[in-house]
Amino acid sequence: MKTYEDLAGDGGSNIIEQVEALGKKLRSRLDRIKYKVALMSGKGGVGKSSLTANVAACLVDKGYSVGILDADLNGPSICHLLGLKNSHKLIVDDRGVQPGIGTHGIKLMSMDMLLSSPDSPVMWTEEADATAVWVSTMESTALRELVADTDWGDLDFLLIDMPPGSDRIDNIRSLIPELAGVVEISIPSLLSQHIVSKSISKNNKMKVPIIGLIENMAGYTCPHCEKEGPLFEGENVESLAKQKNISYLGKIPFDTRIGRKTDSGSLYYMDNKDSVTGKAINSVVEKILESTI
Repeated sequence: MKTYEDLAGDGGSNIIEQVEALGKKLRSRLDRIKYKVALMSGKGGVGKSSLTANVAACLVDKGYSVGILDADLNGPSICHLLGLKNSHKLIVDDRGVQPGIGTHGIKLMSMDMLLSSPDSPVMWTEEADATAVWVSTMESTALRELVADTDWGDLDFLLIDMPPGSDRIDNIRSLIPELAGVVEISIPSLLSQHIVSKSISKNNKMKVPIIGLIENMAGYTCPHCEKEGPLFEGENVESLAKQKNISYLGKIPFDTRIGRKTDSGSLYYMDNKDSVTGKAINSVVEKILESTI
């Protein structure tokens, strides 16, 4: 199988120069971002996007500049969490596509910003019999353009909110070979741990650096009395981290307020730093910083 570098000519299509130009543009964007961290889980429904948003808020609170790439192309949610309306108009200038600015000044780019209405689905083709390979190729291309066309500027951190499934890390790794690492997220349930275990095994096999494992929704915290109670049955996720020989970043109890903005328009963390869950988020972020900086 030949690569673009093996071709003597392109029949006048100029495809080789186009690919090279896109690669240079992508590189110029990434070189201005110090640390790229993907937050992922092989399992959906583990609170990954809400956690990503609040990790970003915690980093901002510590003085870091942060952007979020919503890599969940078919189920984007970061715009909603960061208060960016679907009516937000993209600005394109000579520097590229300007990212949206969410609460606390967090930069973001998401497929949600390209849709005509909040309930519009992402349609890759009008053909009902489109192959999975074709759709996957279109998704990969769209993800590359979201990263390369966005004028991220100078950032300390770019957090990548990954879609469910362990296979999607392949696209990110090919786009961002210098990925600082991935943060795996699981909830205590045995089913979640079973699926996340596969994700960890794949990342180890592919030599994707793993920063550590977070146990999310580790019980719940009452927003009134701060008492904790059980939420899911299952083994302690820390044992999975030990089994896989990766760092255990800590447990974060579920708080009913974490998935929505506060009355002040802030993300949960900013207004609840001293809560049990707020302190747990801060502890996890401190460990991520220890591993990346």
